[in-house]
Amino acid sequence: MAEQPQNNNTSDEIDLGQLFNAIGRAFERFFDFIGSIFRGIFNLIILLLLFIQRYFLVLAIAVIVGGAVGYFLDKTLPPKYISRMVVEPNFNSVQQLYNNIEFYNDLAKAQDSTTLATALNITEHEAGSIKEIFADSYSDENQKIELFDDFIKNLDTTTIKTIDFNNYLENFNSLDARFHRISVVSTDNTVAKKLQPAIVGSIAVNDYFNLQKKINDENLDLQEKIYHQQLLEIDSLQSLYRTVLIKQADKPMQGTSINLAENGESQNKELALVQEREILKERLVELNEDRANKSEIINVISDFPTRGVKQRGLLSSYKIIMPIFMLSLVVLFLLLVQLNRYLKNYNAQT
Repeated sequence: MAEQPQNNNTSDEIDLGQLFNAIGRAFERFFDFIGSIFRGIFNLIILLLLFIQRYFLVLAIAVIVGGAVGYFLDKTLPPKYISRMVVEPNFNSVQQLYNNIEFYNDLAKAQDSTTLATALNITEHEAGSIKEIFADSYSDENQKIELFDDFIKNLDTTTIKTIDFNNYLENFNSLDARFHRISVVSTDNTVAKKLQPAIVGSIAVNDYFNLQKKINDENLDLQEKIYHQQLLEIDSLQSLYRTVLIKQADKPMQGTSINLAENGESQNKELALVQEREILKERLVELNEDRANKSEIINVISDFPTRGVKQRGLLSSYKIIMPIFMLSLVVLFLLLVQLNRYLKNYNAQT
């Protein structure tokens, strides 16, 4: 009986020893895996350096030739100018705006000057100078918060509890933004200004959007009449309360009894009317702001400038683009040569 605890202790020591050995092997495999990754990266770097060393002269010639061609193109080709216009689409017209811009851009890419000139009401020569037309949206955090606030106003209480700001941002679509920027890239720095009436007008002639604007204007007018009528009623009630108070004050006092309850109630009612009047005034201000914001189907926040600015940036210069292109082309060719050589050797061995 005295030997049994000894056997248990020996068994426990063996189990712990196996556990520590397993942990040690796991760490060893983990560090071997990390080491293999670094060795693989190191081997790739060595192979890249060997490739550059072997074909350095060819790669250098490709870069020099690409730079010379790029410099020549920068000097001979006409410069490109970019112009931007900021708009605020109303009545869910943003999708139609993007569709129209994409249509114009497709015509510009296809160099269909005739159709593009007709669509934008410009000459074919001016249409031929257009290289690209695109639209993008932009909104900062404050604008997204305002959009989220407007979004939850139209939801019921149960739905609001299931949606938070982070969920809203995850499903935020660029078309949901309030402001959108239309950019025109052209070799003519004055053509963008001439496009503005046609771009805005292409949305304004849509019957659906015009109907939405008409209904919105009628609703705003009706709401304004209701607010003014309510203000008149409040003025009438205030006048009535003042008259009642004056008549009560003119009555001869019987003894020293004063009905404080009636006076307090009248003052509370008049105070409530004053507060309601202020609320109606704020609503009228909001109504006028809404009317101003939705006076047009497309609000032009910032017009196209009279003259565009020269397009700048690394990728806008052929002196940068052509060396990268030539270098990539030569590297691809050399890799194909190496692959072909490897396949020939592999075929010969088999």
